Amino acid sequence: MHDILGDAIRYWEVRRIAYNMALVLVAAGWVVMGWPAVLAGLRFQSVLALFVLAVLANVCYCAAYLVDIPAQYSPFHAAWRHGRGALWLVGTLFAMTLAYYWLADEIAPAIGAVP
Repeated sequence: MHDILGDAIRYWEVRRIAYNMALVLVAAGWVVMGWPAVLAGLRFQSVLALFVLAVLANVCYCAAYLVDIPAQYSPFHAAWRHGRGALWLVGTLFAMTLAYYWLADEIAPAIGAVP
């Protein structure tokens, strides 16, 4: 268990940086596209909401461990280690989609910044 858990941590935590940067790019795109309205509507509540969403995104990132660790115990662990990058890519694209949705549908209208 120690080796598998160590392998999972080494694999996923290095990629968390790219995951977070992808989400930052989505948020930065919304700030740039709606800059005057974003500046006018910037309030503590909207910054707090973005912080909470960032924390939740990182909690959801940990769901990769729920797939990775059992897959490493399976008879297909060698194939899994070569293909788990697909899980990272799909998960990151899904998170970017959710971030875009929350910004477009929840946060941007609340501050009057609909680009």
